Amino acid sequence: MEVMIPKNYPLRCCDRFENLGNSLKAGFDGIIWLMKLASILGINARTLDFTYKYNTREGKKIANSKVQTARVLKAAGIPHPEIFKKIKDYSQINDVDFTKLPGSFVVKPSRGLGGEGIIVVKKTLGQGVYLTADRKKLNVSDIILHINDIIEGAYSMGNVPDTAIFQEYVGRHLALSKLSFRGTPDIRIIVFQKIPVMAMLRLPTRESGGRANLHQGAVAVGVDIATGITTRAFWHGKYIKYKPTSVETVTKRKLHGVKIPNWTTILEMAVNTQVASGLGYCGVDIILHPTRGPMVLELNAQPGLQLQLANMAGLKKRLLRVDELNVGSVEQGVKIGKALFGETHLSGVKFKEGEIAIGVWEKVKLLGVGKRLVVDGKVDTGAWRTSMDQKLATDLGLLSVNNVLWTRKVRTTKGVEERPVIYLRFYLPAQAGRGGKLIKTYASVTNRAHMRVPVIIGRRDLVGFVVKSIEPVQLPGKREKKE
Repeated sequence: MEVMIPKNYPLRCCDRFENLGNSLKAGFDGIIWLMKLASILGINARTLDFTYKYNTREGKKIANSKVQTARVLKAAGIPHPEIFKKIKDYSQINDVDFTKLPGSFVVKPSRGLGGEGIIVVKKTLGQGVYLTADRKKLNVSDIILHINDIIEGAYSMGNVPDTAIFQEYVGRHLALSKLSFRGTPDIRIIVFQKIPVMAMLRLPTRESGGRANLHQGAVAVGVDIATGITTRAFWHGKYIKYKPTSVETVTKRKLHGVKIPNWTTILEMAVNTQVASGLGYCGVDIILHPTRGPMVLELNAQPGLQLQLANMAGLKKRLLRVDELNVGSVEQGVKIGKALFGETHLSGVKFKEGEIAIGVWEKVKLLGVGKRLVVDGKVDTGAWRTSMDQKLATDLGLLSVNNVLWTRKVRTTKGVEERPVIYLRFYLPAQAGRGGKLIKTYASVTNRAHMRVPVIIGRRDLVGFVVKSIEPVQLPGKREKKE
């Protein structure tokens, strides 16, 4: 369907959001999209509210230079493609022995912008002839001429003199090789104050010449931050389901429902990179080496905004939601990101079973630290968040520093109290003789000693369930008070 927007509609409220006009023509409910405009992060808001506020001058210098980024990553012990040659001026070009270069390599500017000025050599044909990712043949003179352009600043920010680097070429991981055209796909993760808030997979196409750059024609694929499963793909102003070969033709290869391997490791690597760089808000580009696993390719202090289209979600709302959280460790930040920003509709992708019928009163199997416990629980569709008893959480080891995501202030009849919010896993239902569904979520912890059951399940965690009508069941214990 095509969504029509009135000419006098105040689109400036989204701060010149990139490609907004094209996105409104995509096949989804336009009314819902308009309701979400306030959650979109635009260019001005990104710059004023996040880049300037949270990114230091030193951090920006590191992100803007691939040479400095590699230095910081090496010092932090974070895997990255090796830079085996740097050329700062014309006199150093003669020092390059092209006969000793590896069979495949990448030539790129250190301070390049928008993926420009990158030559990907996939194969050495001999006699000084090289085959690039887009099947072009280059000789040594062509590469030297390109290096001269880089040194002159033809591809750098502000066209200032730059450094040309020879970098290790990383091929395609088996899990993603059939989704992209010749080049190496990469994963862009937005990290804010140790919390991964949004991610997308960028797939090279024939149009992009094998490069994973959206401005050159790569496909943007949204990724669920909790599971690493691809959700939807955006290309040329519309959502697509299958891998394209051209604007008019597609293959039968689905782009959604693909599980990216080593997802938790990828998220932790992105957060570690943000911490090492000194940036508070950044985009981390990660590639999957065929044998060595995830590697950090680049760091961006002012990442693009197109991943909002790929995820069909506003970045501003997510950033504001975690703006004032005090995150202690990398693992805690990853847990928060997964708990807050996971897409609940992915149960249809990950699981094949149908809806599960449950009652208001159900047995719940809680997974603690080294122990499991089955307790009585109440399914409360009037509550949004799952809640559990404080003593029970303590007995299960769930109130450790690494498992507490944050604390929230709640006004009660006794005044204002702080309640910890924890990472929680449980099976629902946990009746004898039948297995339940594993749910990973976050739960509020409070004193429920005066309540009939120690756990209530909020509607946030009831996706894929059908709650049966209330039955007149009398359970032993105290009378259940209003939550």
